[in-house]
Amino acid sequence: MQHPGIPTGVHVVCEREGRVLLMRRAGTGFFDGRYSLPGGHVEPGESVLAAAVRELREETGLSVLERDLEWLGVVHRLSDTNRIDFFVRAARWSGEPENLEPGKCDDMVWCARKQLPQPMVAYVEAALRQTQTPWMLELGWSCTTGRIQRCGGF
Repeated sequence: MQHPGIPTGVHVVCEREGRVLLMRRAGTGFFDGRYSLPGGHVEPGESVLAAAVRELREETGLSVLERDLEWLGVVHRLSDTNRIDFFVRAARWSGEPENLEPGKCDDMVWCARKQLPQPMVAYVEAALRQTQTPWMLELGWSCTTGRIQRCGGF
């Protein structure tokens, strides 16, 4: 039996001075008006870390090496379909962030994790609230074990 691929995303956490870089989505038809992390879809034939490097550069102009990315966690979520999103942290990068995709983003801010702007993409906010790594969240699924964390707005 052939199985369709599961859409896979990657999100990059860039932090400095206790603040995380967030971008407000606009003009995409997907969570427009909500803050999220830089990131996007993993393309066919591309690794998660390679996608993180590419997406960060395309959206913000920041350059990071794969070896400077640290795994944080994964969200397996039920949205319009079955989706998996990986979260990585850039331990270091070069450049200053700028909005290189103004048709997809209308604001870029540095925010403390305890003072995240609203509205946020719910599963991204849930990921940023995690305090231990690595972590895994399953969001939107029926709970049969009592261990699945739920989050609205995905």
